Amino acid sequence: MSQFINAKDTLVTDAVDGLLETSGGVLTRLDGYPHIKVVCRADWNKSKVALISGGGSGHEPAHAGFVGQGMLTAAVCGEVFASPSVDAVLAGILAVTGKAGCLLIVKNYTGDRLNFGLAAERARAFGLQVEMVIVDDDIALPHLPQPRGVAGTLFVHKIVGDMAENGADLAAIKATADCTIAAMSSIGMSLDTCTVPGSAKENRIPVGKAELGLGIHGEAGVEQVTLEGAHSAMDMVLDKLSAKIETGEHVAILNNLGSTTPLEMSILAHCLATSPKAGNIKHIIGPAPLMTSLDMHGFSVSVLPVDDTNLAPLSAPVDLAAWPGMKDIAPVKVQPLPDGLSPIQPIPSANDKTAAIIAQCCDLLIAAEGDLNTLDAKSGDGDTGSTLATAARALKGALDRMPLADLTQLFRAIGNELSQTMGGSSGVILAIFFGATGDACASGKPTPKALKAGLDRISQVGGAAQGDRTMIDALAPALAALPEGISVAAAAARTGADGTASMGQAKAGRASYVPEENLLGHNDPGAEAVARLFEGLAKAM
Repeated sequence: MSQFINAKDTLVTDAVDGLLETSGGVLTRLDGYPHIKVVCRADWNKSKVALISGGGSGHEPAHAGFVGQGMLTAAVCGEVFASPSVDAVLAGILAVTGKAGCLLIVKNYTGDRLNFGLAAERARAFGLQVEMVIVDDDIALPHLPQPRGVAGTLFVHKIVGDMAENGADLAAIKATADCTIAAMSSIGMSLDTCTVPGSAKENRIPVGKAELGLGIHGEAGVEQVTLEGAHSAMDMVLDKLSAKIETGEHVAILNNLGSTTPLEMSILAHCLATSPKAGNIKHIIGPAPLMTSLDMHGFSVSVLPVDDTNLAPLSAPVDLAAWPGMKDIAPVKVQPLPDGLSPIQPIPSANDKTAAIIAQCCDLLIAAEGDLNTLDAKSGDGDTGSTLATAARALKGALDRMPLADLTQLFRAIGNELSQTMGGSSGVILAIFFGATGDACASGKPTPKALKAGLDRISQVGGAAQGDRTMIDALAPALAALPEGISVAAAAARTGADGTASMGQAKAGRASYVPEENLLGHNDPGAEAVARLFEGLAKAM
């Protein structure tokens, strides 16, 4: 079993009860398990218009996560991707509908339309006022006679939810819902399909591709496109929406379809906020998981024109953990660094030989990026190569402003550069190393001894020594052999790096948290980087 579930048969009821148990008592459910799964507001007294939505499960937090003051009165939950039964919908209607009536908010899928529609007819036979609206906001398949209902449904929940909370009548609420549905549009993109519990995963999207316009149940989209990064992905989505956002202010829902990481969603938010195609999108809801598709690795964008009539209900606060609220899109605010932290810029000077050596070192680290990442994956998080390559690219680009003719200032300048451009503990360690080397040069020590002083400093500060399975295991013997020549130093570095493969448990660094059996037979990535650096320099000289 590759999912955190107990059994397919109890998947939805377990999830509903988990929601109720952590709601702080504001939610309740009807006593109809397992066939009737209806979540209701615990404070509801039937004095106002009730709002009911629902459908198949697997889209959490929709719909039960939006039951509460200012949004839904009840949500009717079906099994995963399956419409709830007529009896379940009718039970929900009868449980929450008073004289003011109720509105059913239904996504445009055949099962939902039929089951909610028949339940509405039966409820009317009980003398209840029941209206229904059909959400059909998906524009992925423009010639589809019955467009699907997707994340734009949340616009309806929020706008008419605010109206109902403030006492509007059923006719006004339905009219507003109809207008909102007619004005909004949505489309999504994903790198992968979703995994339906108990079913084999459909792997129809190749690596390096994304599917544009796929449905929230994993239905195939309009086309598969080459993935060229987040900007390109957002650009393609906005291109499909461009005709809908040509004029006037709009609000967008940026929806996580399930397993897209928060980091990726923030990048997509940046792409949306800065895209020339999104100039009329002035407000945003999200990024957040609002209407998901189980574990789908994708996102969707829904847009709606805004004016004085719907901005207020959209921005009205609600005490629902799943609702992120609406925010204005604004440029990034930047403030200066505090005094004392602004980097001191060195005075540039030229030395072609020194520049060539540094550039050679940078190129060696950039070329080793993939190999070092693979090696680091055995003992860490697989980013050593990328960390070193990123710093190397930055340092190479900064050569024209380096004091290349003054080794004392050069070592210090390299340390400052690395402290700004190299992440993780490696950046700090190497910044200390080069800073201490520069200080030793300033006191008159020759370069080999100055480099040894830098090594002593990082051992003192970082706590690692030779034999602890770190970069020091290659750097220390290399620097000790350096007075004998670069080739001898390179051989010493290689011996030291290869020796880390048999050291077993690391005593310092991230690898010290990894079991010994995972490390045996693999060189420490930092030590391997040092060895490759010295070997490359030996070949070039």
